[in-house]
Amino acid sequence: MESLITFLQIVVSIVLITLILIQERSSGAGGAFGGGGGGLYQSRRGLEKVVFISTIVLVILFAGLALLNLVLPIQ
Repeated sequence: MESLITFLQIVVSIVLITLILIQERSSGAGGAFGGGGGGLYQSRRGLEKVVFISTIVLVILFAGLALLNLVLPIQ
């Protein structure tokens, strides 16, 4: 069971890193072409919103897996 949790943590972390890098790349491109209005709040639409929400869900899942891995006794 513990090895399954560890495997899931690795998979979730790889997907999470990829989603964060996609977000950073897309935010930098908008500012390079004058799209960055300098405001603190940006509305997210379409695929950018899906990536943002998916990142939040995966962070919560990763934290839950980490706590579960910590709580389970080592056999």
